[in-house]
Amino acid sequence: MTTASGPDIPAKAQLRREMGFWDVLLFNIAAVLGPRWIAAAAHNGTSSISLWALAAVFFFMPTALIIVELSTRFPHEGGLYIWTKEAFGDFNGFIAGWCYWIYTFFYFPGLLVASVAMSVYIGGPKYEHLAHQPEYLVGASLVVLLAAVVLNIVGLNIGKWLQNAGGVGTYVPLLMLVAMGAYLALTRGSVTDFHWRDTLPRWDLDTVNFWSQIAFAFTGLELVCAMGEEVHDPRRTFPRAIFGSGVLIAVIYMLGTLAVLAILPASSVDTRNGVFQAMGHGSQAMGWAAVGMIAAVLVTVGNAGGVGATVAGVSRVPFAVGIDSYLPRAFGAIHSRWRTPWIAILVQAVISGIILVLSQVNETVLGAYQILVDATIIIYFVPFLYMYAAVIKLAYRPDRTRNANAVLIPGGKAGAWIAGALGFAVTAFAIALSVIPPKEVSNIASFEWKVVGGTLISIVIGLLLYWRGARRKRAELAESNAPHATR
Repeated sequence: MTTASGPDIPAKAQLRREMGFWDVLLFNIAAVLGPRWIAAAAHNGTSSISLWALAAVFFFMPTALIIVELSTRFPHEGGLYIWTKEAFGDFNGFIAGWCYWIYTFFYFPGLLVASVAMSVYIGGPKYEHLAHQPEYLVGASLVVLLAAVVLNIVGLNIGKWLQNAGGVGTYVPLLMLVAMGAYLALTRGSVTDFHWRDTLPRWDLDTVNFWSQIAFAFTGLELVCAMGEEVHDPRRTFPRAIFGSGVLIAVIYMLGTLAVLAILPASSVDTRNGVFQAMGHGSQAMGWAAVGMIAAVLVTVGNAGGVGATVAGVSRVPFAVGIDSYLPRAFGAIHSRWRTPWIAILVQAVISGIILVLSQVNETVLGAYQILVDATIIIYFVPFLYMYAAVIKLAYRPDRTRNANAVLIPGGKAGAWIAGALGFAVTAFAIALSVIPPKEVSNIASFEWKVVGGTLISIVIGLLLYWRGARRKRAELAESNAPHATR
């Protein structure tokens, strides 16, 4: 792929290495950590504590080990797309990359709706009603999306500061929440009684459906690996930043859930902005109303950083696929001034904006939000199935043990099998659970059609694009190999 910057310079060579250790660590926090998942866990009740622990041990830890190995063995632009392509060839690599890209079309609307619902607390409780107004949610969401897109097109050296602010703006308010919950529990007593037996999972329909969200809440560490050629010393930076951020994220998910339940009863927690409900009630109880507003400002910045991180990371996948010519070649274009994959970023944002608007048609706010969440989980986890299978297959390549720079899963091939099998099983289970509608959905048939039908249609569109690109590549190869006609 050539650009205006120079016809003889490959597109990837024009990328700039802008990200260091702290950039990657904060990027991971912005990309993975979501206050809305703490709210959803608190709404589910005290049994969520054990679900967090189970997901951390049997899903998050194996996934982190796998991502570290693959990112240090193949530190190239495209991340998960490249890993799948190395293991299973171009077709499967495309399917993984395509699903990983299009999940953002559904993920952005859900994240944006949750983000702007939280932002209403900046103005205090009197603006809380806006969190239930579709007009406000859609309009404000589009503004946040536009800001994230512009910053990431202008350049990663600028856009990374949004991600850095997002990491700080997400973590600090949750630390404030934990401190507030601990103080109120010790001085006034917890509103929720915590007993060991109540922390064990209750396998009813709502808990089963919620398990897929718990698993999804732990995903995102692989996102920055799609930017491998824009990170300083990726083989050293990725392991330190991934393991460091992973521990911070797992701890705050569990402590944050406990803090919300110490302040509010589970039944009253809103699944989108329950963190701010808790902080609002807690700050009023303590006579510090400004604390809730400060936290709302920080988390609004944090959520904007999460959008920015996803825009930055995921756009590198269609960029890499465009270079391979399985998507229109414009996707592989680099902006001549800012050195960013601007076409991929723009297309991603426009389609996400359209889906954001359409998802509100004939649905309650909560129903529309749940459709976006479940459609996101199904599409997003398809490439994860590839990743878990890829680490097992690639464990048998001789270059695994010869690569001195690779940070491998402990235990050799057996370790790769255990980590890959655990991740694959949890992911497959989460996909199956995502088609079960929660009780908030008003029309079950419509829910099933939008989630399952939308997922299948999205994948079919990708297959048509792949076959088109593969046919063009074969034709170009045949033309280049054909004997030239003599004059």
